[in-house]
Amino acid sequence: MLIYFFTFMLAFCMALYITPFVRDAALKYDIVDKPDGTLKFQKKPVAYLGGIAVYIAFIFTVALTFDFEKDVLGILLSGTIIVLLGIIDDLKTIDPKLKLTGQTIAVFILIRSGIYIQLFFVPYWVCIVLTFFWLMGTINAFNIIDVMDGLSTGVGAVCCLVLFVISIMNGRPMIAILSIALAGSLLGFLRFNFNPATMYLGDSGSMFLGLVIGALAMSGSYTDNNLVACLVPPVILGIPIFDTLFVMVIRRKKQMPVMYGSPDHFALRLKKWKLSVRQTVLLSYAIGAGLGICGILMMLSPTDLICALILAALIVIALITGFLLSRVDMTPPQ
Repeated sequence: MLIYFFTFMLAFCMALYITPFVRDAALKYDIVDKPDGTLKFQKKPVAYLGGIAVYIAFIFTVALTFDFEKDVLGILLSGTIIVLLGIIDDLKTIDPKLKLTGQTIAVFILIRSGIYIQLFFVPYWVCIVLTFFWLMGTINAFNIIDVMDGLSTGVGAVCCLVLFVISIMNGRPMIAILSIALAGSLLGFLRFNFNPATMYLGDSGSMFLGLVIGALAMSGSYTDNNLVACLVPPVILGIPIFDTLFVMVIRRKKQMPVMYGSPDHFALRLKKWKLSVRQTVLLSYAIGAGLGICGILMMLSPTDLICALILAALIVIALITGFLLSRVDMTPPQ
């Protein structure tokens, strides 16, 4: 276990050390998120490119603690493509079609490296199709929830810690090292991203999180005790997946394009309801940890029925929550 502690602390300290330099560079060259009075209400411009600090801390830590095997190289290469794509988008907003093309290339590189969903009870080509849609979904889901100080960063860290525990239980050292390295990088960066944030992840960071966490989640072993546990990854990543689906439904009802920005996210609705930014974010962390525990219980369930009951309960709770949140009036005050 000493190697895991060393990995976490190295990534954590690297992120703490690197982030101020990246932040100063972003401010110097005016790579900032400026308040606009409609969706962005921070008091002053906040530096972008936080994803670069997370990426460097992660890469440096993995390089010192783990061999660059084929699957690790696949994650790093596809992650690098996503980071570069995000940096371009942070510097100058790019066309959504071009962004999806870049994400598709990164996903196919990951699949080519041998990282894809492996379910023995479905054909190979179905696994590849599921992998593609899963990764495209997680990439954009973490990007979508990055609407509040510390939200995407902290939720990502919680997911990584849950995946670390599961990988230890399953004897998967590669996933354990990568998970704890990313968790350390995120928690180090969270020092600057928590409310009031002095730096944002930007698209480079949120999309990188979605790709790597999505890849790690689908690489685990879940079905030793029951087959329904193959659905544990969506449970662990329940917060970004819930917000993505929730936003899609709300915007569909409003007849708005899904890619159009609007204050429909669950976090913004909780804030409009009664909670502060910090309370909303901390509640999200707690829910993420709870979903992680549910995922572990599903994995350990001795029968498909017990696992299915846990999953059904979570779906019912999600539907009720979505209904209640949809009733929050998001009309801006006159």
